[in-house]
Amino acid sequence: MLSESGDSIELESYLVPESDLEEGQLRLLDVDNRLIVPVNTHIRFIVTSTDVIHDFAVPSLGLKIDCTPGRLNQTSALIEREGVFYGQCSEICGVWHGFMPIVIEAVEVSDFFAWVDSN
Repeated sequence: MLSESGDSIELESYLVPESDLEEGQLRLLDVDNRLIVPVNTHIRFIVTSTDVIHDFAVPSLGLKIDCTPGRLNQTSALIEREGVFYGQCSEICGVWHGFMPIVIEAVEVSDFFAWVDSN
């Protein structure tokens, strides 16, 4: 992802431990840093892996794509409404397989640019 100045933005997102969950957060699905994307905008996801085969899956957006070490794979999406969409790795990838959630939050374009500027 690129900021307005053309610099790339790196995003790290981790599972919120059960002991740190706040009211309304979902166990094993909420993360500490959501991926924010704009609505009504064509989005291209480019995925890879550094260790084993993973699978970037967000069923409510119709996304499911393999992340393979040493390879780039891509898919696209057009999210037409604001909201929070949950997914997780859907490949049996190892001992931490059940602890790799994905949270995508779709917001208005102006809110997206404010998020980009803050990162």
